[in-house]
Amino acid sequence: MEIERAKRLAALPPYLFAEIDRLKNEVKARGVDVVDLGVGDPDLPTPDHIIERLAQEARNPAHHRYPSYVGMREFRAEAAKWIEARFGVSFDPDTEVLALIGSKEGVFHLPLGFVNPGDVVLIPNPGYPVYRAGTLFADGEPYDMPLLEENGFLPSLDEIDSDAARRAKMMWINYPNNPTSAVATREFFEMAVDFAGRHGVILCHDMAYSEVSYDGFRPVSIMEIDGARDVAIEFHSLSKTYNMTGWRIAYAVGNPEIVSGLGAVKTNVDSGVFEAVQCAAIEALRCPQSVIQQTLDVYQQRRDILCDGLREAGWNVEKPKAGFFVWTRTPGGRDCREVASTLLNEAGLVVTPGVGFGKYGEGYIRMSLTVDTARLEEAVARFKKARL
Repeated sequence: MEIERAKRLAALPPYLFAEIDRLKNEVKARGVDVVDLGVGDPDLPTPDHIIERLAQEARNPAHHRYPSYVGMREFRAEAAKWIEARFGVSFDPDTEVLALIGSKEGVFHLPLGFVNPGDVVLIPNPGYPVYRAGTLFADGEPYDMPLLEENGFLPSLDEIDSDAARRAKMMWINYPNNPTSAVATREFFEMAVDFAGRHGVILCHDMAYSEVSYDGFRPVSIMEIDGARDVAIEFHSLSKTYNMTGWRIAYAVGNPEIVSGLGAVKTNVDSGVFEAVQCAAIEALRCPQSVIQQTLDVYQQRRDILCDGLREAGWNVEKPKAGFFVWTRTPGGRDCREVASTLLNEAGLVVTPGVGFGKYGEGYIRMSLTVDTARLEEAVARFKKARL
């Protein structure tokens, strides 16, 4: 019999990184030594004290049963304590904090709790592809908010179509930003909170890169802004902060009605996070945070090697203040897919074409800092020889 997929799957573009993996493997099969600057997956190991706590807790039979849907209270309380220490904002662990199986899961599921067919969701473009995917699965209508270089890769809220603003149910913002590594000012967040309040929009801030920043810069939380608690939810992840991408542990904080709506979805689609992993996450949040600076020192060195090398190779590139991506225009404004293909096939370099994050990413490529220094230096040497 012929198997027909649901229309919602047909509406999705191919997942960007799956396609990159396919092309990379084709080149590797030809015997090419590939330097992968594509997917942003930290290569540094999870700190030992976190691993040791997991090993200890995994042997405890009390953790071998179904966990709480919303997360262990101890984990939620520790997350709230960490947020207060970092941003000066307090949250009730019982009503305003929710454990997630990685922030991607929460980002994807949130629209299912609030978006009805035909509702508009305001999405940054270029942006993390899951914002659009979650919207489409909820039968919502994505509305692109262009992130343009001349605006510092911040959306121009006053240029959002009035009908779209009227019909909007949610708005996604993400700073430090993926893919552009742009950062937002407190003034922008104030405008976003004001916009959400005036239009009755749920403001969703994805802050997965909150602790990855350089040169003394400290990213701002949307929750520091007056009025944010009335309209917003913010997603935090341990993945990048503590090199725990494979552990799948994160949390959301914010308005209790928004948090509980996401929790209601989760009770129907998953069974929570393995408690031993939550205990390890508690260890990460509770222990001295010097491990974060150690990671940042590595990334900053890599950032400088890559950016300085690209400049020597003739690229016009700015050093990012945050995140572990370098986002840069292609030489001569060439088609980003063409540049990515040339770099892969002729230089064995994997980079991500900006258009994979949306049409306003055309003319840019994204490169990740999650490879070691020696490989980055090799990549720089190849960029200098590449015929672009």
